[in-house]
Amino acid sequence: MSYVTGSAAPASGTAALYDPDVLADLVARVGERLGGEVADAVERCMADTLARTITPHPDGTAFVITGDIPAMWLRDSTTQLAPFLHLVADDERLADTIAAVSRRQQASILRDPYANAFNDGPTGAGHRDRTGDPATGQSPWVWERKYEIDSLAYPVQLAHDLWKATGRTDHLAEIGQVGRAIVELWTTEQRHAEASSYTFERTDCPPTDTLVRDGRGPEVGHTGMTWAGFRPSDDACRYGYNVPGNALAATALRQLAELATAVLDDAGLAARADDLRAEIERGIREHGVVPGPAGALVYAYEVDGLGGVLLADDANTPSLLSLPLTGWCTPDDPLYAATRDLVLSDANPYYYRGTAASGIGSPHTPEGHVWPIALAIQGLTSTDPAEQRALLDLILATDDGTGAVHESFHADDPGTWTREWFSWANSMFCELALEVAGLRTHRRPAPESRP
Repeated sequence: MSYVTGSAAPASGTAALYDPDVLADLVARVGERLGGEVADAVERCMADTLARTITPHPDGTAFVITGDIPAMWLRDSTTQLAPFLHLVADDERLADTIAAVSRRQQASILRDPYANAFNDGPTGAGHRDRTGDPATGQSPWVWERKYEIDSLAYPVQLAHDLWKATGRTDHLAEIGQVGRAIVELWTTEQRHAEASSYTFERTDCPPTDTLVRDGRGPEVGHTGMTWAGFRPSDDACRYGYNVPGNALAATALRQLAELATAVLDDAGLAARADDLRAEIERGIREHGVVPGPAGALVYAYEVDGLGGVLLADDANTPSLLSLPLTGWCTPDDPLYAATRDLVLSDANPYYYRGTAASGIGSPHTPEGHVWPIALAIQGLTSTDPAEQRALLDLILATDDGTGAVHESFHADDPGTWTREWFSWANSMFCELALEVAGLRTHRRPAPESRP
């Protein structure tokens, strides 16, 4: 295995994005606690994100590509920055960079709140559906218009996280307008069949890449949860209500209400966010909690409000496995613990066992492929330090000597993998390394009680 080593000096053109001394200090502390191999990998992954994925613009925003796809996913651009939130209190330049990304995310939502990925300008690049731009209203700013709940929730979390970590508010000028747009959309999609005009169709593609019923998606009943066409994997939902997506929405609404109260002095927005959050939480409680194979109650991955239930979990977050990281619950919550047992077992159709690794995969990648992101999430939500370190070492041992954390690899053969450059996976490895080293300083607290 070969990792890029050396100092954490910034690559050409990135010096303004962060303080290299702060990153170098973090890498040194990782090395002291976990050894040089882990420190080299953390340095490489974090420096790569700063050097190759972030493009600052004169308007005070910054565009973040996901890696080997030249587009900015609202979800990925948030999770790619996760390990850097632990440094922003000591690095004003890095805080400025994350603020710029947050502004770009918010501006993108205002351009099209149904889109999941954007271009760096009105280039017209990216995916198109069957009928083209005029029928769908897809802007040339939009790379792809698959509607996913997390595309709206993650930017709220990033804006809130930066405020909590630094106290700064200069990135929140549009958060009120953004928050109102999100609340309106999620309210509309509580009654997708009656109230929504959103459709998505694509031809000459796998069934997971388009929506049935002329782009409307499978039939659903009213649950109080908010509907989504696609999962965080960008694959179509089998049923309309993605439970981990709704859980993330509920926590984002709680954060939005806090911002509306403490920063915006907007009692109306805070009340609307709190009311919608309560409806979504009730919907999860009444429709998203179901008996598992052994009879114990667990969270479903998806439901339709008509009796359809999917017991599973996908590697992409928000996932059921990641619920404690989103601020939904604590790792020792009994309902989460029972769900965790299910999704890390053969009862999960996307859980794969092999001679090299066992873990959660996704229908987004070939069967039998484990995702390092899921291995990192498993470690980050574990209460067992030995399991955490074993998973960290497993990710290091399955990189096929490339020094990169791939999207997925075959459970029997780490030499068979997908995506050469996937920045989100690099960042999740860093988050786990910082957790094992005792250096994760920023966490999202769960409510004192979960209804």
